Amino acid sequence: MLAKDLISDTIPALKTSDTGLTALNLMELFRVSHMPIVNHSEFLGIISDSDIYDMNMAEEPIGNHRLSLLSPYVTSSQHIFEVIEIVARLKLSVIPVLDEKKNYIGLITLMDLTQNFANIIAVNNPGGLIVLEMSVNDYALSEISQIIEGNDGKILSLYVSTAIDSTKIHVTIKINKTDLSGIIQTFLRYNYNIKGTFSKDNLLDDYLDDRFDSFLRYLNT
Repeated sequence: MLAKDLISDTIPALKTSDTGLTALNLMELFRVSHMPIVNHSEFLGIISDSDIYDMNMAEEPIGNHRLSLLSPYVTSSQHIFEVIEIVARLKLSVIPVLDEKKNYIGLITLMDLTQNFANIIAVNNPGGLIVLEMSVNDYALSEISQIIEGNDGKILSLYVSTAIDSTKIHVTIKINKTDLSGIIQTFLRYNYNIKGTFSKDNLLDDYLDDRFDSFLRYLNT
């Protein structure tokens, strides 16, 4: 999924002739704390609500003030994972998208990212989850896939995360089956350490909610 596929079709860009009050009203309306400033198709930078409060002249055009604007952006062809990394690192609520000629074509919101990330990890697809813990040197996707497919399962999504205060990794696998017994038995036979399994709707929802909360905390740290 590329940045061009994530662009919001509702949030406008600011112009230098817009007042700080206009910017604050738009931020409140769309529940963001940053807005891009664009003249015609030229991207000038991002202004935040704290920038406007610091100016202490919200009723004047933002172009009347000397602004030290951040100018982060992504190009239309960048992958969603690259977009997430930039948004998280800079603690942004929106990220502008430019074309190959550096013309502004739109923006992506934090909500756009979370919703599309949920689609990538197949949150809404029926199935079950298995969480494996292992050393990074023991991670072999081919063997994991072989075990699952050998039990008539299909991997809907898979992601790797680092365990807290540990040198081990967690491999979280969404599978298109709710009956995971055969897959679990095979993993155990191959001496995999299974940290958790979730196949009932309520347990699966609780786990996915927890993982999604962790993702949101990552974006907002």
